[in-house]
Amino acid sequence: MSLSVVIVDDEQLARDELAYLLNHSDVNVVAQGKNGLEAINLIREHNPDLVFLDVQMPGLDGFGVIKKLLDRKVHLPKIVFATAFDQYAVKAFEVNAVDYILKPFDKKRVAQSIEKARAKMDTSTGPVEKLETLVRMLESQKPSTAKILIKAAGRLFLADPKDICFATIEDGVITVTTSGHLGMEGQSNCRTLEELYENLDANLFWRAHRSYLVNTNHIREVVPWFKSSYQLRMDDKKQTEIPVSRAQTRRLRELFNL
Repeated sequence: MSLSVVIVDDEQLARDELAYLLNHSDVNVVAQGKNGLEAINLIREHNPDLVFLDVQMPGLDGFGVIKKLLDRKVHLPKIVFATAFDQYAVKAFEVNAVDYILKPFDKKRVAQSIEKARAKMDTSTGPVEKLETLVRMLESQKPSTAKILIKAAGRLFLADPKDICFATIEDGVITVTTSGHLGMEGQSNCRTLEELYENLDANLFWRAHRSYLVNTNHIREVVPWFKSSYQLRMDDKKQTEIPVSRAQTRRLRELFNL
C-alpha cells in the first residue's frame, strides 16, 4: 500500500533532503509546505496518510498546526515530528507514542518512521487523544519570553513581547509598534495577524479590530465614540487611536467592566 505524504519545513534544504530519503516506490510525496499555515491548507486539501512536520517554524509552529487542526476538527493524519534539539519535546513524543526524527535526517531512521506509520494505519483508534495531551503539555512548557523579530531602518531588532504596544496590517504588511523610551515601528516577518498572535501571550494580546492586535497593558485610555462604539488610545509616542470593531465591543466591556 502506497502512503501519501506531505512534508512541511521552513528550510528548503531540509524539505529536499527528506523528499530524497522518502524516494521509495511505496511512498508518494503529494505536497510540500514551508510554514504552519500552508501545512493546515495542504492537510485539508490532500488528506494525506502521513505528514512530516517541522517543530520549529516561524509564526505557527508544528504544535500550533496540530492545535489548529484539532480546533477545526480536521481529520488528523499520522504525524512524524522533525526537531533539531528540543530534547524535552523528544521525551514528550516518546511518552505519547508519537514518532519523531532528529535533524540532520538519517535514512534508516526515516525508514523506521514510515514503517511505524504503516503499522498504525489499520489501528481502530487514532492518535487524537494522545496528540491533544501532547499539545497541552508542550504549550505549558513554551517559554513566554520568546523575542519577536522586527525589521526597521534596514536592521533586524528583537523585541520583547511585553514591549509591543500594538500591531496593524495594511496591504498584507504587518507593522509592529513598541512603547517606552526605545519606542519604534517596524515590519514583522509574519504574513497575518493570526500568525503573529500565535507567538504572543493570549492573556495580554487582543484582536480589537480585524486590522489591529493590541497589548491590553499598553492601552492608555478608552475613548467613547459615536453610536456606542469606542476607540483605544495607546501609550506609544504618537498616542495612536485604534478603533474597536462592533464585534469586539462586548469583549472591551468585559475587559474593563464598562
